[in-house]
Amino acid sequence: MRGILGWRRLRLAGWRRCTLAFLLAWAAGWVVLSALLLLLHGSAFSERCTDEDGHRILARLCLDYSSGALTGDLCEDLCVAQKLVYKHCLYYDRGKKVIQADWRGQPIILKSKKEIFSSYQHLSMLDEVETQDIPEREILLMVALEVKNVLGLELSNNSTGPLWTRRKGPHWKAQVASMWSLLQQEEYIFFSLLQDFSKHVLRIIGSCGHFYAVEYLTAGHAWHKTLFPLENIVGPSLAGRRSRVKAIIDIALSFLDMVQHFDNDFSHRLHLCDIKPENFAIRHDLTVVAIDVDMAFFEPKMRDILEQNCTGDEDCNFFDCFSKCNLKIRRCGAQRANNNLQVICDKIFRRWFSPSLRGPLVSFPLQPQLQKAVQECAELGHVDATMHQRTLKSLIELYHLLRVSQQELQRAE
Repeated sequence: MRGILGWRRLRLAGWRRCTLAFLLAWAAGWVVLSALLLLLHGSAFSERCTDEDGHRILARLCLDYSSGALTGDLCEDLCVAQKLVYKHCLYYDRGKKVIQADWRGQPIILKSKKEIFSSYQHLSMLDEVETQDIPEREILLMVALEVKNVLGLELSNNSTGPLWTRRKGPHWKAQVASMWSLLQQEEYIFFSLLQDFSKHVLRIIGSCGHFYAVEYLTAGHAWHKTLFPLENIVGPSLAGRRSRVKAIIDIALSFLDMVQHFDNDFSHRLHLCDIKPENFAIRHDLTVVAIDVDMAFFEPKMRDILEQNCTGDEDCNFFDCFSKCNLKIRRCGAQRANNNLQVICDKIFRRWFSPSLRGPLVSFPLQPQLQKAVQECAELGHVDATMHQRTLKSLIELYHLLRVSQQELQRAE
């Protein structure tokens, strides 16, 4: 009997030790996992932006304006007339500083890559002159060289107008210094140059020093049922199924217009390497607008990015822009192996036109044909002699199916 009781005690003690060891291991595992998550996603916390951050940023901007260090067509409204009013700080710390404001009753977004004006590279020639004797052609040459460095584009002096509109006067040094800070921001150059050529990019409203203002649009979200908040675009009348379907078809057609525009209407093809709903917005007329172009590159720059050393094709993937690895020379090809249409079909159109396990988001006219066309478009394959023809065929087919769907909806009204 004593032996049995002793054995039971030993088993109980062993069980307790095992349980304690398990609990300690479980707790340690959670500590390690939490540390890893904090390490990997610490940026999620750093991206929070408080009103205190926003007010501090704008106060410093106005202090630099009052001291004569910077200028811009929005500085007076922001710092003196109070016609540009702070609303929210949207993004801070990593990457851009993004602030929502109200300008003369119009919502706008203020952006800058850096918080403080003096953080941008200083233009040393401003220290060497006291009067306005920097030749205009020299400034235009600097602008053209900076555009070439940032975007890989060759510009003539006549094409730099949107980036430099000189006004003679006592604040000319502040004008040049402010321009130089803006030219160090790729997105500003991109939007400025395309203002008069594309309806598919954000409109620049003005600037103050290193901050530039763009139109306010609501971005899409992958978690949103229809990817874009349709009720915010054209009002609550879109609550009905047919209205939602019509709006999505119009937006899909605008995406196709944008693809064709970026492929053909500039001196070089424009590649979008980060295609997701969050990087686009929809205007009230249902035009698709690229609102984040940090990963958009014209052909010359795209070739430079892709042409890297490699040991396999996976080394030639730059976000949504892929190339092929030449194993003989261990070098990625300079030509992109996929295209904008293919990625949009995969990441945007599939969500609309291909049913998931829960079924389609909404039911479209010609649903089976659209689903098949989107599937084929998303799987066009890698670049070869027939790639252009396959892309063109897919684009024409999608245009046709969406137009016919539009007509069917109109007849049903």
